[in-house]
Amino acid sequence: MSVAKVADYFQQYGLADRIHVFQKLTATVQEAAETLGIQADQIAKTLAFDLDGSPLVVVTSGLTRVSNQKFKASFGKRPTMIANDKLEQIVGYVAGAVCPFALNPGVRVYLDRSLEKHDLYYPAAGDVNAAIRLSLQELEEYSHPAAWVDVAK
Repeated sequence: MSVAKVADYFQQYGLADRIHVFQKLTATVQEAAETLGIQADQIAKTLAFDLDGSPLVVVTSGLTRVSNQKFKASFGKRPTMIANDKLEQIVGYVAGAVCPFALNPGVRVYLDRSLEKHDLYYPAAGDVNAAIRLSLQELEEYSHPAAWVDVAK
């Protein structure tokens, strides 16, 4: 189970107890927000892209959409999302469970500036019904981003 992989990752930081596993699905932003009782924009949405055979994830605030033009300005190419049936093999998690922690080797993480609007976020935690509560500072610290980007519409 992938939530165990995320729990193992956060165990080293003493934060594994912040992972919440719910009886209800939290695979979509709206489902997660309803289950957690928070604003949808406080979900840290992790999107997986393929950049010429090199996988990367971009973490945005929950209601943010990616601008093709801004993505191209940041990465030199238009965005191509990794197909749901290839996510687990390439990134390490199934659709709805992708998070910026304990990813497969070679997957780079980028944080979008849309995250700067809140101090507290809930990214997925490796399963479609799991999330972890992190401050923006902790999200940055534990996701080890390659950079901050501005790809939001």
